Amino acid sequence: MGAVTIAAEFQGHAVPTEQGNLTTEDYVTVETGFYGKPGQRVTLSFENFTLRINGKKEIPAQPYGVILSNVKDPQWIPPEPAKPKMSNIFVGGEKEEAPKGEAKEPPFPPKIPIEVQRAMHQRVQKAALPGGDRAVPVAGLVFFPYSGRTEKIHTVELIYKGSAGKAALTLAAQ
Repeated sequence: MGAVTIAAEFQGHAVPTEQGNLTTEDYVTVETGFYGKPGQRVTLSFENFTLRINGKKEIPAQPYGVILSNVKDPQWIPPEPAKPKMSNIFVGGEKEEAPKGEAKEPPFPPKIPIEVQRAMHQRVQKAALPGGDRAVPVAGLVFFPYSGRTEKIHTVELIYKGSAGKAALTLAAQ
């Protein structure tokens, strides 16, 4: 695009960060980078990006804040759930333990501690493409709503329309 070069890589449902990958089920991520001559500047906004998956209509990018409630850390292991209380039962003269009552509903998934959530949110914020007037090179993640399976994605096209010009990049699907 004239004096600025844009590069991008489709990341699927992964959210790559410096501390390792996070995941999201309802969004896909594209890592973008802008390059140019020393001193070159570009004005960036997530609003400059759309994504076309499998040749369908363009999907507008979303600010990183909307994906925060959907981000998961695959490295986080929930604490062990409390075991049900047991009562003593005698079967055939031998003592066995059985749970008191049966659960009528499955247990709720464990709640992620607020400190872990905050750390994940900071990782996403730091990895997101920064907005505003920036010196190149600059890179970051752009997020698009898509809850489908990435195995069903055959073509991905990133479309940029912003201060640096217009570009359409065909990306490799995962």
